[in-house]
Formats: sequence, C-alpha cells, structure tokens
Amino acid sequence: MKLSLIALSLVAGLAACDAYAGGHATAPVAQSNGILVDTNGMSLYTFDPDTATSSACNGGCAANWPPLAAPADADEGGKFTAITRDDGTKQWAYDGQPLYLWVNDRQPGDITGDGVGGNWHLARP
Repeated sequence: MKLSLIALSLVAGLAACDAYAGGHATAPVAQSNGILVDTNGMSLYTFDPDTATSSACNGGCAANWPPLAAPADADEGGKFTAITRDDGTKQWAYDGQPLYLWVNDRQPGDITGDGVGGNWHLARP
C-alpha cells in the first residue's frame, strides 16, 4: 500500500513540476512532501556555489553528491534545463539550480543532506 501511495505521489508530482512528455528524455523528477525527488523517491539537493549553467561540484564532491544525470537528448521544458558538467556529461537543473543526490540518504524520504556545510539545500519547487 505504501509503495502505491509513493507511486501516486510521484506521478502527481510530475505534473506539478512542469514535466511534459516529448520525443526525448524529460527530467526524471517528481515532487513529494514539498521537495523534489528522483524517480526512486530519493531527495534532490542544490548547491549554493553553482550557477544556472555550471556545477561547482566535481571530482570528490560529485562522488558524495552524485549529479542527477541527464542524457544527451534531454528535453528542456518548463523550469527544467540540462547543463554540461566539467567532464562533458549532462546534468538536470530546476529553475537554474543543478540537482544532486546525497550518498548518505539511504531510503526515500531521507533528507540528511539538507544544510550540510551550509551550502546544500533540499530542492523545492
């Protein structure tokens, strides 16, 4: 039952996040409990030093804060865009903020990365 509620919440959240169906990959993001989550229900985060077109989290930082990967054919729509990272890969951004996961979040609903170092924050629509 709980899984069904999570799935319904993810589906409803997609509409709330301005995601749309297109011929290419769209952002795999939903809304749950007022925050953005990936398709597995894991919390997404933003990093203060980032800009709308670049990530300041590379190398070891990206090992702890995995970027929300976007494919080369990412469909930008609404508030979702894809930025190019230093290593040439693509990353999803929402409203000008690149999105990340946090390695210490173990299950959907975990929000242990919020406030880390004073620079990491839950991504909110």
